[in-house]
Amino acid sequence: MSIQTHPPLAIDRKRLSGPALRTFFRIAELWDLSVDKQMILLGIAARSTYFKWKKDSNAVLPKDTLERISYILGIYKALQTLLPDEKAADSWVKRANAAPLFGGRSALDRMLSGHVSDLFVVRQYLDAQRGGWG
Repeated sequence: MSIQTHPPLAIDRKRLSGPALRTFFRIAELWDLSVDKQMILLGIAARSTYFKWKKDSNAVLPKDTLERISYILGIYKALQTLLPDEKAADSWVKRANAAPLFGGRSALDRMLSGHVSDLFVVRQYLDAQRGGWG
């Protein structure tokens, strides 16, 4: 009997990348994000990479990009739960926010810092508003 030893992360990345990209692009459309803003959220600098992923979402994404998309999906889900009006939920990311975390700026401004930690912080804030994780 032969046991294959593929790193589980590589298998997961291949399986998750396509659905993650397709969902990200749908959210980006709902949030009305420019290509440049989408690239920042995805953590990529090359426009060619963005357009390759946009055209063929079967690419295997880097771990960092999957982590970023995971936070964005969590932010989207939390907003849909907190603000059942779809338009209000989708526009929340662009509205000025008085919470200390945002300092009068929008959540999107915070998320566009380019740091994955800022995506995490916004996700954590929304999860706390929902009353927990999940």
